[in-house]
Amino acid sequence: QVQLVESGGGSVQAGKSLRLSCRISGYALNTFCTGWFRDPPGKEREGVAAITPTAYNSYYADSVKGRFTISVDNAENTLYLEMNSLKPEDSAMYYCAARPRPCPIGLQMLDNLATYDYRGQGTRVTVSS
Repeated sequence: QVQLVESGGGSVQAGKSLRLSCRISGYALNTFCTGWFRDPPGKEREGVAAITPTAYNSYYADSVKGRFTISVDNAENTLYLEMNSLKPEDSAMYYCAARPRPCPIGLQMLDNLATYDYRGQGTRVTVSS
């Protein structure tokens, strides 16, 4: 059984940083296409960042490009999202997600959380101005 558990959310002031973690159990992370999605209050869900297994090609939404970094630690079977220069508009519930290969092509990895087979319970990020 595949399980994803996020951690690392919290409340911070604008300009600060947070690192989200997503521990995956039940399957090897390096066989999955993985990504982070977020649900901002009152707004549509947004694909934030995604990364392919093996080649580790990464993709980002324009809203976070240059500020967020997605990475994996295969030894720990953990997916990370490093978030720097946080803005109030980054406030959201953040979900990690995983699906077996083949991965969607390029930025299509950010299109739809529903295309991922597994997702975590979410971790909340609140950024105050």
